[in-house]
Amino acid sequence: MVDFSEVLVPVEQEGTKAVVRNWLKQPGEIVAVDDPLVELETDKVTQEISAPAAGILDEIFMASGTDAAPGAVLCRIRLRPSTSRDDHAPAPLPPGETGNESGDRFSPAVRSAGEQYGIDPAEVVGTGRDGRVTRMDMDAALARNQKMERDKTPSSVSIPTSPDPGTLTRDQITHRSHIVAHTPMRLSIARHMLESATTAPHVTAIFEADFTAIIKHREKSKAAFAADGINLSYTAYIIAACVAAMRAVPEINSRWHDDHLEIFDDINIGVGMALGDKGLVVPVVRHVQDLSLAAIAARLQDLTNRGRAGGLTNADMRGGTFTISNHGVSGSLVAAPIIINQPQSAILGVGKMDKRVVVREVDGVDTIQIRPMAYVSLTIDHRALDAHQTNAWLTRFIETLEGWPA
Repeated sequence: MVDFSEVLVPVEQEGTKAVVRNWLKQPGEIVAVDDPLVELETDKVTQEISAPAAGILDEIFMASGTDAAPGAVLCRIRLRPSTSRDDHAPAPLPPGETGNESGDRFSPAVRSAGEQYGIDPAEVVGTGRDGRVTRMDMDAALARNQKMERDKTPSSVSIPTSPDPGTLTRDQITHRSHIVAHTPMRLSIARHMLESATTAPHVTAIFEADFTAIIKHREKSKAAFAADGINLSYTAYIIAACVAAMRAVPEINSRWHDDHLEIFDDINIGVGMALGDKGLVVPVVRHVQDLSLAAIAARLQDLTNRGRAGGLTNADMRGGTFTISNHGVSGSLVAAPIIINQPQSAILGVGKMDKRVVVREVDGVDTIQIRPMAYVSLTIDHRALDAHQTNAWLTRFIETLEGWPA
């Protein structure tokens, strides 16, 4: 009797829609326990689904591009006798069946893309697990190459010859263009942003923060943190200041319901992380109200490292109650309104830190000083919150940053 093991779409997707992006194995191929089988993409992360058992990939039930509902069957694996999750050796193939050579570095889909695009996968930086090159990496490499070619070619407008230019119609003027297909992540982000903008009335308040105190503290402390393997970033201070502000105005850490406001006791802060042209992910630092600055920095460092390596999971993005958009890292001074990450009630924006001339009173005398300043904004859902709560929260947030003990 032949036994089978079904491979399912993960049940916990935090309300996002998963799409089958790319199959890494094909029917008839040998698979070992934990071999990557398929890539699923949501608005938050691309993840590889691995084989739960060793055997032979028997049948695929969802083609690439198919919406994958939580719990749905992706494929099934034909098991061999005594196969279990502890068996790491591939099962023997039936007569006449062949699989990939064990020395293959790239999946069939990646090799196929390489041949189609004329790109050597060995020259592409992989973002998959353990640095694996994925089909998305190949697509991104193609897009970069196409952009480089376009940049070399001046854009032009082709206008048909006419004896009387004044009689040209709109249809007679053509523009050069090209089509870039939306990724499932980009489409899902677009839907989420539109839903938030149409659901919640957005109101933004903008304050200015002096970063002098935390810069001094960081300069004094970063070596000791580094000795423990921790990178002490400015974002860690920003998260800690958010905790102090939440204690002063807990209503910011909330969710609107039609008949009540749900105020969260746990402060779970998501930090936006750009993935270039691929989109944006928001990993969450949980229970920050119970964490020291060192613990916040350590958890943030772990999420950042795994995000850059493509190692984040859906679990890393779940459960956020508040979000920080650190848009200043890309040079932006002010961004407003920053779209709220539904179903949260507010989002903090932090602009670029820049040296500016400010007036400070010293011994009763106004003085002109140069200070490291940044604009910070709080965008709220005006159904849940009002201006006095918004301004009180920002006031406490800035007091914490500017009054950081030496």
